[in-house]
Amino acid sequence: MAGYILGGEEKNLVLRCAEVDAVVGGKNGDAALLYLALQRSSGGQDAAALAASLGMTELRLRSAESALREMGLLGGAKPLAPERERTEFTPQEMADLLGQEDYAMLRAQVEQTLGRRLAAADDQILAGLYHDLGFPADVLYQLVVHCTDRTRRRYGEGRRPTLRQIEKEGYYWAQKGLFDQETVAAYLRDYDRKVAGTGAYMRVLQLGDRPAVDSELKYILDWMDKGFPPDTVALAYEITIMRKQKMDWRYLNGILRRWHESGWHTTAQVEAGEQRRESAAPRRGKAPSAGRDKSWMKKYVGRE
Repeated sequence: MAGYILGGEEKNLVLRCAEVDAVVGGKNGDAALLYLALQRSSGGQDAAALAASLGMTELRLRSAESALREMGLLGGAKPLAPERERTEFTPQEMADLLGQEDYAMLRAQVEQTLGRRLAAADDQILAGLYHDLGFPADVLYQLVVHCTDRTRRRYGEGRRPTLRQIEKEGYYWAQKGLFDQETVAAYLRDYDRKVAGTGAYMRVLQLGDRPAVDSELKYILDWMDKGFPPDTVALAYEITIMRKQKMDWRYLNGILRRWHESGWHTTAQVEAGEQRRESAAPRRGKAPSAGRDKSWMKKYVGRE
């Protein structure tokens, strides 16, 4: 448990190694900064004051808080404050933003990248990403370029993302703590590497060589993050087809989630783990034959 020790007149904060490992493993600078501030504090926190002291917007602070909860570092602690709605900017506020050189340049670059003039509703979204979430102009431009490239790859030349789609990705970036060039560059390298490998997963799912759509990509990237190679997904696909008589993404994902919780990621780990589970259960009938015995799959297909 975190606590203080005294060294002469100086008070020192002590953190457990498990806490440090969780924060470092989360790779979220905002979350790490917020955690240190919360541990340093001896009383309740006001979100607005804490955001100001950390140099964050309240929505960016909220994203950091959410990341800490995912790391299991806030437990049942009381939320900092109710989340605010996205700001609705008045015409004068929009004019003031456009009076800022970096934002005016950003807006012009976004229009050029998207190949169209921004409507009033688009301006509200872009200003919200800049003002409420606190993205620097250069990082926000990278977000727009990333979304544009992703849309072009999936749907062909001439297709462009909407500002709503960019906003959705922006909130995801905020949750991941992608607020500077270094972390964004690392994230994009990792993203491109994973996307390049999704073809193998699409093929084992009998979906051919077409690019994955957003909903499919979300599942596949999560499986990759969990450490599942294509052949393990192929095994889960086989079980899904036998049990459901069709492809069912949620059912297949449920199988992989249970295997992940058991620490099984390769086909060898899955088969060995299921064999151990079968061996531990009361035996009925004859013993399983040697070799690649898949009798454990019976429980998935509902057969006796």
